[in-house]
Amino acid sequence: MELKKLMVDSKSTWIDFPGLDGFSVQVTNLARKELTTLRKNCTVQKFDRKTRAITETLDEDKFVEEFAKSVVKGWKGLTLEHLETLVLIDMGEQDPSTEIAYSEDNAEQLVSNSTEFDTWLNEVVFDLDNFRGGAKGRASKAPRKAVSE
Repeated sequence: MELKKLMVDSKSTWIDFPGLDGFSVQVTNLARKELTTLRKNCTVQKFDRKTRAITETLDEDKFVEEFAKSVVKGWKGLTLEHLETLVLIDMGEQDPSTEIAYSEDNAEQLVSNSTEFDTWLNEVVFDLDNFRGGAKGRASKAPRKAVSE
């Protein structure tokens, strides 16, 4: 039996966001190889005149965009009320139960503007237990409490 025949590059699963009832995100595990490629594609080379050497820096905006596109494949149940706990929004007169549709752009905005969502996403995407054996293999984690100032 060969290990490389058993391995898969990625696997998707639905995971409930803790503390926000009804909000589930379809996430994809990123293999080490894919993450390395992602970082490499988001690295910018610049010539430093002082040291006369080429330096590499990570283009963070591009990385967030590509990371969100690679790992967030969908969501359901994200309401304005839930969104209000993740980022500052102006709901105005809109119904708090209105759902925000998934799109790659919406996912990128949520990852780049919500520290809580970004932190949670990084925790679940790199935890292999979340991708083993369907619902049985998913780690059950205690819901987070909202931080208020």
